[in-house]
Parts: sequence; structure tokens; C-alpha cells
Amino acid sequence: MAASNSCLAAKGLDISLSALQRQDPYINNIVDVASQVALYTYNNRANEWEKTEVEGTLFIYTRLASPRHGFTIMNRLNMENLTEPITKDLDFQLQDPFLLYRNARRNGLNGPVKVQTSVNLRFCD
Repeated sequence: MAASNSCLAAKGLDISLSALQRQDPYINNIVDVASQVALYTYNNRANEWEKTEVEGTLFIYTRLASPRHGFTIMNRLNMENLTEPITKDLDFQLQDPFLLYRNARRNGLNGPVKVQTSVNLRFCD
């Protein structure tokens, strides 16, 4: 039975990899997955976190071209996914159960993204 479950999981990852490759043909491997995450942005004026319209499955992946790593949240709320290349411009901070990140190319702070602890640890290595 375990072999059957791993086969189903592998098939699910193959389908997910194909979906990701439609957005970016250079994606070649899914490194990790969190089935449910939500993206928040910080509102400086209100001094609080605000939930965005981005919520779904988080995929961390490798690419055949530079940048070599990235992540995507396949959005379940609308058709706009969040995709970020992992570069030196990203700063990460783990505050379980949140992963905060800032993209130096943008002015705002993106995060926290709610992810599972096991994903956080591998993502932050």
C-alpha cells in the first residue's frame, strides 16, 4: 500500500511540475511543497499585517537557468500566482509558523507566508 501512495504522490508532483513548467519552462525539479499557505503584506500606516488575495500551494523548485531556485504559490483564490526567484535580493526570517521575506528590489515587505515547519527548515537552509 505504501508503494501505491508514493506512486500517487509522485504522479501528483509530475502534474504540478508540468503546471509550473507552463509558467517557466526552465523549472526542472520540485524540491518541496506546502499544501496550504497564505501571503500577507505589512501595512505601515495601519501598523498591521493584511492578508492578500494569494493563497494556495507553495512549490519550492530548481531551475536549469539563472536564478537556479525559486518558489511559486499556485493561487486558489484567483488566476494570479505569486512567483519569486530566490536571489541575493531576498532576505528570509523564520518566525514559526511564518516565513517572512523581503525583496530588496521592491519597497514593501512581503510576508509572512504561512508554511509548515518542515518546509521552513529546508527552505531556509
